[in-house]
Amino acid sequence: MSQHTRQGTTPQTIPPGGAPAPERTGAPDGRRLGLTLGMLVLPMYVALGAPSVALPAIGRALAVPFGATAWILAAWSLTSALAMPVAGRLLVRWSPFQVLLAGVVALAAGSALAGAGPALSVVIVGRLIGGAGAGATVIAVFAAATALPGRQRIRALGIIAAASATASGCGTLLGGAVTAWLGWRAVLAIPALALPLLLAALPSRRALTRSGSGSGSGSGERNGSTGRLDIVGAAVLSVLAGSLITLLQAHSVGLPAPVTLVVAAAGALAAVGLWWRVRSTPDGFVPRRVIASRGFLAAGLIGGTVFAGYYGVLFPAPSLIEQATGGGPLEAGVLLVPAAACSVLAGRLVGTLTDRFTGWQVSAGLAALTVVGVLVVALFTGPIPIVLGMALTVCGFAGAQAVLVSLAPDLVAADDRDTAQSLLNFMNALGGGIGPAAVAGLSGIVPVPVALAALAALPLAGLVLSLTRRPTAGRRPAPDAMRGSPR
Repeated sequence: MSQHTRQGTTPQTIPPGGAPAPERTGAPDGRRLGLTLGMLVLPMYVALGAPSVALPAIGRALAVPFGATAWILAAWSLTSALAMPVAGRLLVRWSPFQVLLAGVVALAAGSALAGAGPALSVVIVGRLIGGAGAGATVIAVFAAATALPGRQRIRALGIIAAASATASGCGTLLGGAVTAWLGWRAVLAIPALALPLLLAALPSRRALTRSGSGSGSGSGERNGSTGRLDIVGAAVLSVLAGSLITLLQAHSVGLPAPVTLVVAAAGALAAVGLWWRVRSTPDGFVPRRVIASRGFLAAGLIGGTVFAGYYGVLFPAPSLIEQATGGGPLEAGVLLVPAAACSVLAGRLVGTLTDRFTGWQVSAGLAALTVVGVLVVALFTGPIPIVLGMALTVCGFAGAQAVLVSLAPDLVAADDRDTAQSLLNFMNALGGGIGPAAVAGLSGIVPVPVALAALAALPLAGLVLSLTRRPTAGRRPAPDAMRGSPR
């Protein structure tokens, strides 16, 4: 790769509004493309909010403990997270529209299976398949959005973030209504609506293809590789993530001690294997030059802790509201609508905030909102504190998604953009799986409020990391350090 390409790496802060990055002539309009992409992510995020209201009904219908139903949320987040790096590699040879098409098909098929599942195990398998499709779809959407220049990029990402948070929050209303009128199976099948929505993206197909082709180096060998998938790297990362989610819920699902030990051993071996693979294969599934980029791991950890706080509260919130009001899923969904509406405000304000503050400063504020939101739900009873706490975590979720994903391309070289974006989204989504798993696991040992209070430690760690993150503006890794050793 030419030295010119490496010198194109941008500083590690979001440019201030007074000095916007130059925008390409004839580039797609960020607002229009953002609206199209935001519409496409609606079913995926509804698939997180809507089932949370239906979980009590699912537990009763399938005769399983409420804590075990957390797998319905965690399974989706887990495979969604794991599919993201894979989709990032597919973008080496496929356009975002092609990845989008494959993702939507898997999303719809898995959701249909989950809705028809006669047992919790079948429902979880369907959610695993649907989550994988959702992860691929998210990466295709963000690949198109992050390829936009300057202000168009943050504008599109703000719209997408607002759409995703609104869908996940308003999903509680939709889930409550559908559960009350059509039953919980229809709730799990809702994401299959992504197929007809895909038709609305056809007019933007040219823009999606052009955006994807512009995100690489132009040589057809992006992300520092020839597009070969590192099966070993993908496998150890999958085992590590799956083991972590399983261990967190081991007590709530009654996992036998010998099985728990086996899962723990597999996770430990996977962690060692991942470390070895990163060192021995610099251009593998987790490229060393990407995760070694200054600020990249910090951004992923901050996003993961904020996502953990949001999804960790989203899991018990509808059930807590039902207990406080004596109502059903529809009433819980209605009460959570104001919290979801806050995502629109967060999505609109994020662009203004990043004009005045660095991405790290904005992420610190968003992590602080999430900490306060989790603690409000943990410490106070009644529907109003629950809705207020949810609103704060929704703002943190929507804002962090836009800020950190927008920051990712500025942390690495141009031809590593897709890989960096997919790995960052992987860490965010994995945090989304850890949150409900941690609350479910702890709630089998301690009361739910205590479990939520413990959960607040995660976004608190993200807050501390944001405040201590001091990247050197303008400092770029040396070409050799960015590139890694050849295979």
